[in-house]
Amino acid sequence: MIGTLDHERYCAEVLAEADAFRRTVRGGDLKATVPTCPDWTLEDLIRHVGGALRWVDTTVRTRATEMVPFDSVPEYKGPAGSDPAALDAWLAEGARLTTEALRGIGPDTPIWVWAPGQPSGFWARRMTHETVVHRADAAATTGADFLLDPEVAADTIEEYTQLICMIPTLRPDHESNRLLGTGRTLRLHATDTPPGTHADWVVDLSGTAPAYRHTAEEATVTLHAPAADLLRVYYRRLSPDTPGVEITGDRAFLDEWLSVSSFG
Repeated sequence: MIGTLDHERYCAEVLAEADAFRRTVRGGDLKATVPTCPDWTLEDLIRHVGGALRWVDTTVRTRATEMVPFDSVPEYKGPAGSDPAALDAWLAEGARLTTEALRGIGPDTPIWVWAPGQPSGFWARRMTHETVVHRADAAATTGADFLLDPEVAADTIEEYTQLICMIPTLRPDHESNRLLGTGRTLRLHATDTPPGTHADWVVDLSGTAPAYRHTAEEATVTLHAPAADLLRVYYRRLSPDTPGVEITGDRAFLDEWLSVSSFG
């Protein structure tokens, strides 16, 4: 899985996105339901993001060769009680520690990663996009704006597309595998990416595993939108009927795809 940004940029983005997440949740109702993750409250979301940061920090600092149990991660669950200031400080410290660990290990160290064959750089990229997507969840809860550099948004789409292509290996029983062999394709077209940044992704379900390519070809269905909106539709964080998102082609296939395209 090759990213479009370098390791230092990913490390910087982990810290920047964590700070943006903290601003997004600040002042929010901790008991509010997260509309894009309705099993969670805003406090649950905060603890999920903070716990993920602590888990990756421990994984990277210990150069783990197998999955680190969550219950062995220091301060994984966060502070007792629901004091917003304590939660914010816990998040800030977790982001700092994780960024330090990622910078210290570099991108090429062998380490445990849940995606096959990936070195330590996987975690800097993964935590960038993990935090991006959960910031979208937070914005949907608090009503804050969701602003994102189109270059980072495009790489978020790129990474998710790469992961989708691993589904038959990672999850042979995944519901989306039933779409394989149907000859259908999904194209994502970002309308605002800068020159030199990917603007098109075609996910091809013709074979025994998903494949993708960067072309502007005609597809079974195409989504056109600014990259930040495109990634939120792709991740099922934004309705495809949102103003500014254009759909051409087979809408029923898009709905079918979105109904099964989750790693959860």
